[in-house]
Amino acid sequence: MTCVWAQRGSRPIRLKQTEYQWVYLFGAVNPQTGDSVALVLPEADTSMMNLHLEAISRHVGTARHVVLVLDNAGWHTCKGLAVPSNITLLPLPSRTPEENPIERLWLWIKEHYFSNRTYRDYETLLEEVCRMWNRLESTRIQSVCRCAWSTHAN
Repeated sequence: MTCVWAQRGSRPIRLKQTEYQWVYLFGAVNPQTGDSVALVLPEADTSMMNLHLEAISRHVGTARHVVLVLDNAGWHTCKGLAVPSNITLLPLPSRTPEENPIERLWLWIKEHYFSNRTYRDYETLLEEVCRMWNRLESTRIQSVCRCAWSTHAN
């Protein structure tokens, strides 16, 4: 839900996008450091998830190992995933999106960047998603995504 300022008792009118063309943002974040990697893709399926896993693997390099928390979306759990050796998938129990740090970021992004806006065409939407992700600061990722269960003592 997004709020807007309006005179008390009035019903503000906002533009609403009625055409549907989708842009899929595949993202992974480290809530402790704010480090992130993302791909903007035309579909959400196994082949796109494999591209995302490859991008994460390249981003962190072979010297680090990633435990990737994810929900039970079909493209996260299918047998066709090619999981790189430096990534371990940690699927959360069903119906627990609040336990997935990046779900908080998706809500924040929708509220602050994409609510109450319309886009001329697919290319404009694609550009805006890319621009938004590239402007996202690591401190914002840390503040929005940090959760008690993922914090560890040094």
